[in-house]
Amino acid sequence: MSIESIGSTVCAIATPAAVGGISVVRISGERAFAVAESVFKPVSGKPVAEMRGYTAAYGRIFDGGKLLDDGVLLVFRAPHSYTGEDVCEISCHGGIYVTRRVMTACLRAGAEPAAAGEFTKRALLNGKMSLTQAEAVADMISAQGEQVLACSNSQREGALYRRAEKIASMIMEVSAQISAWIDYPDDDTPVVTREWLTEKISAVAAELDDLIAKYDSGRLIRNGVSCAIVGKPNVGKSTIMNLLSGSRRSIVSDVEGTTRDIVEETVTLAGAVLLLSDCAGIRETEDEVEKIGVEIMLEKLKNADIVLAVFDGSRQLSHEDRRLFGLLENKKVLAVVNKSDLENRLDITELEERLGKVVTISAKDGDCAELLGNEINARLELSAFSADAGYIANERQRACVLRAADAVNEALTGTELGITPDAVGVSLEQALDAVYELSGRKASDEVIAEVFKRFCVGK
Repeated sequence: MSIESIGSTVCAIATPAAVGGISVVRISGERAFAVAESVFKPVSGKPVAEMRGYTAAYGRIFDGGKLLDDGVLLVFRAPHSYTGEDVCEISCHGGIYVTRRVMTACLRAGAEPAAAGEFTKRALLNGKMSLTQAEAVADMISAQGEQVLACSNSQREGALYRRAEKIASMIMEVSAQISAWIDYPDDDTPVVTREWLTEKISAVAAELDDLIAKYDSGRLIRNGVSCAIVGKPNVGKSTIMNLLSGSRRSIVSDVEGTTRDIVEETVTLAGAVLLLSDCAGIRETEDEVEKIGVEIMLEKLKNADIVLAVFDGSRQLSHEDRRLFGLLENKKVLAVVNKSDLENRLDITELEERLGKVVTISAKDGDCAELLGNEINARLELSAFSADAGYIANERQRACVLRAADAVNEALTGTELGITPDAVGVSLEQALDAVYELSGRKASDEVIAEVFKRFCVGK
């Protein structure tokens, strides 16, 4: 990874642009203390430049000679700070106008406006974190559920970076042995046999394949599970939608065809983020608006990560129910039999044969929301997903792993075909470059810039 010059001192508002109890203006760089001293005057009279790291002072905030506010200054001395540089944080009252005035005062004192993700980028370039850890910071900020938060924290602690380093070490072991055998054939260097190469390269391939295989689970936890609620009209889809969302998002009526469009809601259930879609009922209709709703439903069903297929337990399976069976082929499905508070007339055995496990509920019972959340997690095997082992969390990381896997598989195929070890080594070097780009050890400026486009200003 290329290291660019970070000479300037930057500042930004590190709290949301909204009224609150306090706001924080963060300053980082060689002149952080000088900028802070121009703006902040401790009531103790002690100069800011003489404050020790990890200490705070109460004082008044000025823009030139004009008093703006009173507040607290926190100082962090390099290299023991988030960015690895000298850092000062001014906490003022949380009004939008006064916060902007404090920010303006810092700019007038010699700081420059920070770019999006500037502080985390400096932490990366100063060796305080890896690229995968920096990406996890953005994921943690946007986390909406317990699983996302736990996974982001694991990545921020270096789970994926450590795994990438392990894979890199495995590749380097093979490459080093090949080089030693080629360069010093007359020494006691062990002979690089086809069997040894196959064993070692296969182990690397297995590690990469495991990362690729777990990508979908990681994506669902990070981005949320797209969940379509489908079924024929009047089976209780809208009631289930309202139950899971905890509010009246869908109109509930005994009149068939009430839901004509897609009603969507994002909820956190059993620790997972669900992107719910209450779809129009499946049935033949002459109503043009309802037809459009059914067409949209079919598209949602096609792209859903999991489908809640809802059936009315008080009625026998109908033509519309059985039509749904065909639409659900090769989809992750949780079959839900609703209206358990009424006499059962539905053949659950047929449902189980076609769709697997069936969950029976009464959507009028508010306690069954957690049950449905747990069943969705189990169906997608999200609960068994271990973030501690490290996983690829976005398309950039996935592309790096796929390139590494392609190069390793090329090396493995070449070994099996009997090509010379030095040619195998070329493929392994390509794999190593891809793994280093994954961790950020060899990431280009363009790659780093793309990563930090996701960040907000102030982090």
